Amino acid sequence: MRIPRPASSSRSTPPPAPAPPTSPKNRAATHRPPDAPPRRSIGTAAAGIRNRGGFRPGRISPFTRLARVQAVSAAADGCLALALALTVFIGLSPTQARPRVLLFLLITFVPFLVVAPLIGPVIDRVAGGRRLLMQVIALARALTLLLMAAQIDHVFVLYPLAFVGLVLQKTQGISKSALVPSVVRTEADLVEANSKLGLISGVFGFVGAAVAGLAKLIFGVEGALCAGAILFVVAFVFATKLPSEVVAAKKASLEEKVELKSAGITLAASAMALLRASVGFCFFLLAFWLKTKEAGTLLVSASIGMVTVGVMIGNAIAPFLRKSAHEERILIGALGLTAVSGIAAAVFGGVASGVLLALSVNFCGALGRLAFDSIVQRDAPDANQGRAFAQFETKFQLAWVVGGIIPVIYGPTGDNDGPIGFAIVGGIALFATVSYLVGTKRVQAGKPIPEPFSKKLRRQLAAEIAERRKNRRDGYTPTAGTTRPVSRPLPPPRLADRASDPALPDDPVSRALRGAPRRRSRKG
Repeated sequence: MRIPRPASSSRSTPPPAPAPPTSPKNRAATHRPPDAPPRRSIGTAAAGIRNRGGFRPGRISPFTRLARVQAVSAAADGCLALALALTVFIGLSPTQARPRVLLFLLITFVPFLVVAPLIGPVIDRVAGGRRLLMQVIALARALTLLLMAAQIDHVFVLYPLAFVGLVLQKTQGISKSALVPSVVRTEADLVEANSKLGLISGVFGFVGAAVAGLAKLIFGVEGALCAGAILFVVAFVFATKLPSEVVAAKKASLEEKVELKSAGITLAASAMALLRASVGFCFFLLAFWLKTKEAGTLLVSASIGMVTVGVMIGNAIAPFLRKSAHEERILIGALGLTAVSGIAAAVFGGVASGVLLALSVNFCGALGRLAFDSIVQRDAPDANQGRAFAQFETKFQLAWVVGGIIPVIYGPTGDNDGPIGFAIVGGIALFATVSYLVGTKRVQAGKPIPEPFSKKLRRQLAAEIAERRKNRRDGYTPTAGTTRPVSRPLPPPRLADRASDPALPDDPVSRALRGAPRRRSRKG
């Protein structure tokens, strides 16, 4: 029989163990003022994070919805890329393709330079604005592919349609960058989300190219274009399921502008722009140079495949590198590896070096972009991430276009043009690496970073315009080789000198003008 223990026992409970000493840092972190709200439990906090991201048990998460749109759009882009390769570029000689590709780059440049800065902020302030834009772009791209399939034999109609489709592709990429921060659960998942979307784009791009190749064998190039149009219609249906979030309800505050123009973000953005310019330069350099070689079509296809493989590998390993290294080191490593790869390809030369350079440059571009996203997220915590990423992506697209224009105008067709171009790629990356290292050291030492060349050029241009306006207002037209005379005020004339000057007439008006005393008239 079990005997219960009495309530009052002689055995006393042991005293509680003393709390371990805390460091000043821990004491500051655990100190709470008396009027602070009660802390939430771990489960409640996690539920709040899930609710903020729009996730509910048993439902499809917002990120999955965006990933579906990205996957189907990437597959449709694969169909478009194969069709363009067979009709616009690969089927032509480099001399015939050069003016058309140059026209494409120039047409691509205009929307990002004019339209995006004006329309983008308006769309960001509208609820569901980016979602509506994704839907409109999907339908427009489907219609564009159908028109291209109908006009496949009319070159003067096919090329403008192809340019419109590629511009819409760039615009969709910017809208996707603006939507990513609104579909992740926490801001810490932002870089990983961009990495996953990059992997999805690469994998489904290959799938779309395979589908387009099968459709081309059965129905011709028109079949590949129609397959892409069907995929874009599916992307439109998936885009209707995206959350109707407001990317940026208000204009950028002063604090946000200051954070986005901080020294760390400015240096990283400049380095990333040079890296994207290297990517664009390398892509079009290989496209024209490899086309002049034997089996040029196969080599160009191999280089395009290496571009996709490099981006996929970079997106796959970037999150793991971010856990073990700082963002600045990842960006420096990407820039340095690009410089080494370009110089090594120039030294060894050959077709194989060019194809491997395409793999390395795009691998480093993916690493650098994810490192830059982490720097923006860390150094600008109060900024609207969707608006910031859309603005930076616009600038990087412009850098890619500017870098691609150079080899298109030059037209690398000689045997030595390839190694020379590889050396240029390495030189651009080496300059970006040194500039970023020097700028980072100056920031760590508390010194201001050097003024960017573009900002200095704008300041000089503004000063010159102000000087010309002043000259025009003063009625002075300078001629070549002359300088504007310095206008100094003349000293006021002395009345005594003017009154005693014998060269002046002695009439009453002249005497009044020179300040002489008025004579009294005599009355007879």
